[in-house]
Amino acid sequence: MARVKGGVTAHARHRKVIKAAKGYYGRRKNTFRTANAAVEKAGKYAYRDRKVKKRNFRALWIQRINAAVRAEGLTYSRFIDGLIKAGIELDRKVMAELAMNQPEAFKGLIDKARGAAA
Repeated sequence: MARVKGGVTAHARHRKVIKAAKGYYGRRKNTFRTANAAVEKAGKYAYRDRKVKKRNFRALWIQRINAAVRAEGLTYSRFIDGLIKAGIELDRKVMAELAMNQPEAFKGLIDKARGAAA
């Protein structure tokens, strides 16, 4: 049986890693060993930060809702409590969007939450 050399597949694998490392600084962009380590580390950061991104957005929505609610003389926790008691199920993303772009509609939510909490 003929001997198979791994040149073609190895070259393809190296090229794939070097392409992924495009734009990196120094030898990380053109030397396979350093590029491989950098690309692997970048992949770990990307995986982790896809989860962190969701946390950050939720925190941002809560801050926006809190700011809009406090302008009406209520706190965030009392507002959420009032919405739950009123049976209104809106997620924080939608509520933050309403607070920013449609303040009159959001004021209606605040009034319903106030009425249910009282």
